[in-house]
Amino acid sequence: MKRVYLDNSATTQTHEEVAKIMVEYMTEKYGNPSSIHSFGREAHKAIEEARAQVATLLGANPNEIFFTSGGTEADNLAIKGVALANRKKGNHIITTAIEHHAVLHSCEFLEKEGFVVTYLPVDENAMVSLEDVRKAITDQTILISVMYANNEVGTMQPIREIGQLAKEKGIYFHTDAVQAVGSYPVNVNDDHIDLLSLSGHKFNGPKGIGALYVRRGVRIGSIQKGGSQERGMRAGTENVPGIIGLGKASELAGAEMDEKIKKLTGLREKLIEGIIAKIPDVKLNGHRTARLPGNVNFSFLYVEGESLLLNLDLKGVAASSGSACTSGSLDPSHVLLAMGLTHEVAHGSLRLSLGRNNTEADADYCLEVLPGILERLRSMSPLYASYAASASNPCSQCQRHG
Repeated sequence: MKRVYLDNSATTQTHEEVAKIMVEYMTEKYGNPSSIHSFGREAHKAIEEARAQVATLLGANPNEIFFTSGGTEADNLAIKGVALANRKKGNHIITTAIEHHAVLHSCEFLEKEGFVVTYLPVDENAMVSLEDVRKAITDQTILISVMYANNEVGTMQPIREIGQLAKEKGIYFHTDAVQAVGSYPVNVNDDHIDLLSLSGHKFNGPKGIGALYVRRGVRIGSIQKGGSQERGMRAGTENVPGIIGLGKASELAGAEMDEKIKKLTGLREKLIEGIIAKIPDVKLNGHRTARLPGNVNFSFLYVEGESLLLNLDLKGVAASSGSACTSGSLDPSHVLLAMGLTHEVAHGSLRLSLGRNNTEADADYCLEVLPGILERLRSMSPLYASYAASASNPCSQCQRHG
């Protein structure tokens, strides 16, 4: 059976060059970077080289990069660290209703600590309004946190404009760029970003490693206590192989960026146009053009997303119905609900996310098997049967809607 992986927003395959160099730092160069002997110095030097590689990808300085265990920890550190270190200046935070739960739950924690959080709405394309951000600012606002690109529907926010606004108002600006970094050119200076979260496994690096960019001069406190690693920002013995892998993945992502964007955008459009042409009663979720190169998200009316995923898996196609972090939940996506979709429509969502290893043949295979699966699932749906009957009987439909 053919196997096609279309869940790259959840995780990506580790690049072969990344895996190779990581093995070297697990089996040969395994020193603790805090040790002063040659093994330790060797590891320490490699960490600093990786820090520079990550910084180059972001247009940052190496001393502004702090390694974490991933995007979740980076989000927690950015939001809690800034809030707790600046609470004498104000207690107000602005974010959006469609953020990753690492941001939303961090904000909920801070609300219990006396902070006030404004959760901005989004439009039907999952786009936040710059004017809404402007109106939400008060003299107590100390942080604005808006994700660079949504992990479910792929919509890219007006980050540069929000960053400029925050800069003019003297407010720190954080962006969860976990989905964007490595798939789209991100420059922290051009975008006026003060803090940025990223995760290695989203762009062909290893799992369990990420980073937080903190602009020089930003006041932020540590939330993990212990040793003096990461210049006191993040205690704990460094994950040397992971850091080296993240550095290599960053280097490769920068080198492959233009080619990757061109390829994934082409495959994305092939899938979007093919699904619309082949399958009736579908809704594309997310902005049509301001979206990640590899993101495709549809709602298929009268079908349960979980059933669709299981049937795709039986055909060898790996996809998702939303964020991998909430895949065990029976609730519909908070992102889709915030966009105005009903529970019924949101439950029928499918995310196909492309990566550097996907091919035209992968897209073709998906377009080959998906229509038949939808037709079979809808044939078993009483809701679809009722809809089909109404559609074929206009008079009956008029009676139903008055």
